[in-house]
Amino acid sequence: MKHILFTLVFTVLTINLISAQAYSGRGDQKFQVGANLQENGSGIVASYDYGLGENISVGATSSYLLGIASGVDDDTRERFDAKVRFSAHLGSIIGASSKFDLYPGLDLGLKNFGFHTGARYFFSDGLGVYTELGFPIAKYQTEDLTPSDKFHNQFTANIGVVFNFL
Repeated sequence: MKHILFTLVFTVLTINLISAQAYSGRGDQKFQVGANLQENGSGIVASYDYGLGENISVGATSSYLLGIASGVDDDTRERFDAKVRFSAHLGSIIGASSKFDLYPGLDLGLKNFGFHTGARYFFSDGLGVYTELGFPIAKYQTEDLTPSDKFHNQFTANIGVVFNFL
């Protein structure tokens, strides 16, 4: 895992190709796939975003935990989560390079209502990397949570690749 993160960071810092655009506004389409990391589990995550305006997008995201800590209840239903989301793209507002986008937003899922914030960096028109952090604002179940009840209902971190479907 450390080798993969080092390679990813090294690539981001050393590759700089022309014409990449992280968010282009209305009609912009992005697909992301990566690793989902959280307490007592790790898995895969995929998301899709569609641009509604100059700085606004809507989308969906889904994740499934593949590995869970030993001693945690192995309830398959608790491993899956799906959310709809709304994001505000701030790259152009803060004057960042067109290759970079910073996007906070809200999401409504099967486990909670939450906040996410992420960043994307594109190497070319079609390929980039992203990282995203998620925080629950309101949990649907709040009392007597078991470790498996906390899956997708706690702080999460995602890292992976993003594809541009312009």
